[in-house]
Amino acid sequence: MKLGKGRIAGAVLGLLVSACSPLKVFNGIVPKDGGARLALRDASFGPDPRQRLDIYVPGAPSAQARPIIVFFYGGSWNSGTKSGYSFVGRALASRGFVVAIPDYRLVPQVRYPTFLEDNASAVRWVRTHSQEFGGDADRLILAGHSAGAYNAAMLALDPRWLGEDRKAVRGLIGLAGPYDFLPFDGPVVQKTFEGVGDPVDTQPVHHVRAGDPSAFLATGDKDDTVRPANSDALAAKLRAAGSAVDRRRYPDIGHAGLVTAIARPLRGRAAVLDDMTVFAERVTR
Repeated sequence: MKLGKGRIAGAVLGLLVSACSPLKVFNGIVPKDGGARLALRDASFGPDPRQRLDIYVPGAPSAQARPIIVFFYGGSWNSGTKSGYSFVGRALASRGFVVAIPDYRLVPQVRYPTFLEDNASAVRWVRTHSQEFGGDADRLILAGHSAGAYNAAMLALDPRWLGEDRKAVRGLIGLAGPYDFLPFDGPVVQKTFEGVGDPVDTQPVHHVRAGDPSAFLATGDKDDTVRPANSDALAAKLRAAGSAVDRRRYPDIGHAGLVTAIARPLRGRAAVLDDMTVFAERVTR
């Protein structure tokens, strides 16, 4: 089904009032970017059916290996599918990047930190197989929206998850991420982090150290799902440790609207894709 720009915008407002779960529906109706293609579907990085990833690449071949963006989707750690974010993969691939979008095990099947372990396994798989789809294993950006931005931040900042592979991370892109959210509040967060012995250890802001990668941290001013103060806190910590931070605030944009602004018909609402592209090109030069 194809919708015009005005009808898509209306559908988005109806679907994305406060959560990320309807994004699969949105992805199904929104026009995708040309100049990009799905190069690999359902590549396995583990034995579980949720441990699969898709790879998007630019349509034109390149003699040189391209930087890689691994994008983790949101959904409160309990929902989401990689197929619902092909509009993100194609948009970023059309800008010249290899893009990996993994699924990962979700609550209630797992709890923290298992989904981070899945994310780390996906990153290691992408690095190991990067030559097969024209990617540069040593020019890596970790990105995500909402809970996915949390996942990206933890992998970028806490060396427990990636180990030596963390050295390849050139940048962190976080869209509306929770990075500083103690005490655990609400049933979703409490279930996700159930049984954690040291809550402080789960917070990205407490893993910032000198030498961390540059970061692009974006929020919408109308986000009432994840407070923009999370991004302010992480930006302040990173700057104090000597990392470069591009902190972006978009007026009249809500939580889900920050990621849907990456889609072709909604880019006029906020320059999220352009700003991500500029950052990613800069840190992977």
